[in-house]
Amino acid sequence: MKNSLTPFILFITTIISLFNPSTQSKVSLSITPTVLAKSGDPIRIQWSGIAEPSKLDWLGIYSPPDSDHENFIGYVFLNSSATWQSGSGSISLPLINLRSNYSLRIFRWVESEINPKKHDHDNNPLPGTAHLLAKSAEVGFGSGRVPEQIHLVFTENADEMRVMFLTGDREERLVRYGVREGKLDRVAVARVERYEREHMCEEPANSSVGWRDPGWIHDGVMKNLKKGVRYYYQVGSDAGGWSSTRSFVSRNEDSDETIAFLFGDMGTATPYSTFLRTQDESIATMKWILRDIEALGDKPAFISHIGDISYARGYSWLWDHFFTQIEPVASKVAYHVCIGNHEYNWPSQPWRPDWSVGSYGKDGGGECGVPYSLKFKMPGNSSEATGTRAPATRNLYYSFDMGAVHFVYMSTETNFLKGSNQYNFLKHDLESVNRNNTPFVVVQGHRPMYTTSNENRDAPLRERMLEHLEPLFVKNKVTLALWGHVHRYERFCPVNNFTCGSMGLEGEDWEAFPVHIVIGMAGQDWQPIWEPRPDHPNDPIFPQAKRSLYRGGEFGYTRLVATKEKLQLSYVGNHDGEVHDMVEILASGQVLSGGGDSAVDGAGARGEAEESEFSLLVKGASVLLLGAFIGYVLGFISRSRKEATPKNSWTPVKTDDV
Repeated sequence: MKNSLTPFILFITTIISLFNPSTQSKVSLSITPTVLAKSGDPIRIQWSGIAEPSKLDWLGIYSPPDSDHENFIGYVFLNSSATWQSGSGSISLPLINLRSNYSLRIFRWVESEINPKKHDHDNNPLPGTAHLLAKSAEVGFGSGRVPEQIHLVFTENADEMRVMFLTGDREERLVRYGVREGKLDRVAVARVERYEREHMCEEPANSSVGWRDPGWIHDGVMKNLKKGVRYYYQVGSDAGGWSSTRSFVSRNEDSDETIAFLFGDMGTATPYSTFLRTQDESIATMKWILRDIEALGDKPAFISHIGDISYARGYSWLWDHFFTQIEPVASKVAYHVCIGNHEYNWPSQPWRPDWSVGSYGKDGGGECGVPYSLKFKMPGNSSEATGTRAPATRNLYYSFDMGAVHFVYMSTETNFLKGSNQYNFLKHDLESVNRNNTPFVVVQGHRPMYTTSNENRDAPLRERMLEHLEPLFVKNKVTLALWGHVHRYERFCPVNNFTCGSMGLEGEDWEAFPVHIVIGMAGQDWQPIWEPRPDHPNDPIFPQAKRSLYRGGEFGYTRLVATKEKLQLSYVGNHDGEVHDMVEILASGQVLSGGGDSAVDGAGARGEAEESEFSLLVKGASVLLLGAFIGYVLGFISRSRKEATPKNSWTPVKTDDV
């Protein structure tokens, strides 16, 4: 009996010794620097003295620094360092200013402690925190109260520009601006507001693991702007510090030209693993758009992001990553949004008819539209009560003119049926468009009216959109209807009731039907491709109907250029920054050309349409290094990702999640 117990006793003794602090060599963990200048700056993390290092040893990232072990914001496995097997190593990570200091902790985790009930969004097990090996000193930001996360947005008035930004306190902040960089002689006072934990509707948004202090949201309006002029501006105060000087070009009502960059479902990237999958491809989307903006010179433009904005879904620091990532672009041009399912949906949302149960679930992670409503302020005053302690949901539907185009935004997450406030707004707005001033009308929303992905859960919603909204679009000769939600690019023929209208290219009669395009390909990659992959033979096959003229599987964005005579929309691929599909529409509504006609899965040719002046400008700008953006995103996030690969030992399996 004694001999039979000996191996077991030896095993227990080994385990106790392994995790007994008195028998472990002391683990050293250091960070340099401990004070960072600004959000996105990197730290160097070094460790040594780990006995019998394991591939499951990991580094936890915590903010606030006194957070419970389980409430990390992210983690990196130590085997991402080339020297990890020696018990020593180092990695670099950029840190985002969360208005609280950070601390780092090293844990030992063994396979026997894997808990299948605790896993991330990809069903990878979350690392265990039972065995702390080392804890770092705190690291913080020396910038103190200097504003961050700066982004612009149009107001209802063409001679105004709103600027929004974030600080750690509610003290008064100003916007100072002018037409000369060295003479910012005009001042606007920014208003301030915030939201609280009790405003969140469900977990994880209102739980200890998901909630973090969101800071104070400021916004100020620069008024009486000259048309089409470059303005310089700063935000902040003498007491709290001022941002660096930024600039933008004001709208020009006298110009016929319109330039916009449009996409959906982008998200953000993080240099560490966290509870949710993040969107690495968002880095490339912002990189190429910044290239395009730099090529414009002194021409005004704006961004349109149609739903599924940050994919924070209740983990609040992902909003901070998102706004830090877009700031190089959003501080130069207005950044417009509409609401998506991942900003809003929760089981007790006010409008949830029986037929919508499959569509409206828990996709918002308990945020119930609150961060979206306060972190952005779109034109107009649309809102819907939440029925909870949360403030009303804002930024639901609105419109504005930009050059030759009237842009309309709608919400697919709140009531759009006949008789609703939103339907009445859309009807009145579309009927009131002055087609002499803005011959083109572009409507945008999150969930698509047309798609060949046949995502079954949204079928009842699409039926209602076709019943209630399509007749409105057709009657009022909407030029383009742009949608997200499906994480692919797909362009349809001019269509009404699933039937392609004639384009009149051979002299035949034709009628101006809307061209529907799905543009949800900016970053999120949860979507089965059009054909099943060899390792996923049970993924559905979505055949390409005749009305679908082009569909592509590459990430990217669209670029809209319009004059009063013609509108051109181009699909730019992130893999090469080149145009892969294009459609041109005349002011009459006639679809003149489509660069990818009859293309299957993005395999078609670009087409014979002439390159626009803007495309030539972009080609010239492609040789630039895009210093500011690359400095933050590509320099730090990409570097830390290379150093942190692989982040774990499991391969994510993508699912049909939109």
